[in-house]
Amino acid sequence: MTNTINELDEAQVVLVAGSNTTRTHPQVARRIYTAVDRGAKLIVIDPRKTKIARHAHLHLQINPGTDIALLNGMMRCILDENLIDDLFIEMRTENYLALRDMLLTINLDEIQQITGVVKGAIAKAARLYAHAQRAAICYCLGVTQHTCGTANVESYANLAMLTGHVEQEFTGVDPLRGQYNVQGACDMGALPGVLSGYQSIADEKIREKFARAWGCPLPENMGRTLLDMTHGAHNAGLPGERPDPLKAMFIMGENPMLSDPTLGRVKATLEQLDFLAVSDIFLSETAQLADVVLPAACFAEKTGTVTNSERRVQYSKKAIDPPGKARPDRLIIQELAALMGYPMAYDSAAEVMEEICLLTPIYGGMYHDRLQKSWGLQWPCPDRRHPGTPFLHKYSFTRGKGHFTPQHHVDVAEPVSDQFPLVLITGRSYHQYHTGTMSRRSALLNREHPKPRVNMNPQDAKKLGLTEGIRVRVSSRRGSVSYTLHLTNEVPPGELSSDFHFREAPTNMLTLAASDPIAHCPEYKCCAVKVEVDHV
Repeated sequence: MTNTINELDEAQVVLVAGSNTTRTHPQVARRIYTAVDRGAKLIVIDPRKTKIARHAHLHLQINPGTDIALLNGMMRCILDENLIDDLFIEMRTENYLALRDMLLTINLDEIQQITGVVKGAIAKAARLYAHAQRAAICYCLGVTQHTCGTANVESYANLAMLTGHVEQEFTGVDPLRGQYNVQGACDMGALPGVLSGYQSIADEKIREKFARAWGCPLPENMGRTLLDMTHGAHNAGLPGERPDPLKAMFIMGENPMLSDPTLGRVKATLEQLDFLAVSDIFLSETAQLADVVLPAACFAEKTGTVTNSERRVQYSKKAIDPPGKARPDRLIIQELAALMGYPMAYDSAAEVMEEICLLTPIYGGMYHDRLQKSWGLQWPCPDRRHPGTPFLHKYSFTRGKGHFTPQHHVDVAEPVSDQFPLVLITGRSYHQYHTGTMSRRSALLNREHPKPRVNMNPQDAKKLGLTEGIRVRVSSRRGSVSYTLHLTNEVPPGELSSDFHFREAPTNMLTLAASDPIAHCPEYKCCAVKVEVDHV
């Protein structure tokens, strides 16, 4: 996030894209509603009529996967009506002429046809966003989980820079992270091409710095992406196989046997490994395939930090001892390293954090003693005296000038057909979380959402002769899954939605492994399916 969650309170316009915010980020939604109560205008871009969309002043109900076309249409309207921020563009950005020339080719009639949103609504959204002095964009996985996810994000950045809605309070582009501490994991280098603080593994000086601290050379080549690791089955009769699959994997706190797309390929890959070790707090579906399972401590049983969506690093103190032989992740890694001949002599989580501060410039002042005395600090925080950074790019972008990147509409990887005439969109429910490893062990949460269901528009149900509450089978080119049918106007005709929390209805048996060529994020949000009565 370029800005702070609390700043949403004072925004004059909030544009929410690809986020079912009230369901998946309720505390952020609370801030947005506060802004609306104070007079802010709310624009929602989403194929579904979610709760926050129903509260919006303007809901742009796009066809799935058409964000780029919609944003190009909005920017064309802003350009035509001279609502651009000329001074900001001149002083703080580059490559504007390339964007302008591309926008001048945009035909709003074509945009209406692609997106399903009428031209008048596109123009209204453009005016609302551009006229505001303080406008913020919040987006989530509905933007990123596409084969054009990176291009989607660049298009939202284009919109913000075109109107000057960055570099100041109460504005910005705010991605709402999809999981607890996923921001912190990325910050610490849990990505294939970077070390902590997004320091590139390709930079020789960076490698040398870490090599001196760790007393060993670092590899020059980037690691593998998630799909490369979990979809590398060899000689399994599956398309797109890698010639050099992994021999062994150690999976910590991840459950790809429910969370990754095309689960048949994931299962084949994991079963082909010579050795699989899993560390988790419960015996997940992935752990059940492991040769060795290491019991881990949960969040309340260990000390460390978490980093939330707004880049705020917060201290988390151990409250209770881990049960049985469960151990904190840090100790598991340290003992494994020692057995492999590389002792890690850290006496505490605070000592690990000190090393992070020394090697990671954006975390330079994030020592435990400082974090214990506050609600946390927002990076970049380069030294002990720095108060943290509520909003980014105050005087300049990290790269110098903001770069406009013209983008064009990209068709979804798997369009509907006569055989598979419906689009399935995956998401999350309010009362369950991710693969249910923790939430499905709560009797209260199970009472509220006890069984898997698929959401369908009543018009589609009428055409297919289906009724509320019956068992249906949803099938794609990769598999089929049985659900309880729920009829709702939240999804428009031609679309379905479901979550992936239930092992007995593994939705990712249906999804496809096509992914963004840069971020390698799978296209979870669009796959072609059919629905029929489940007679089993």
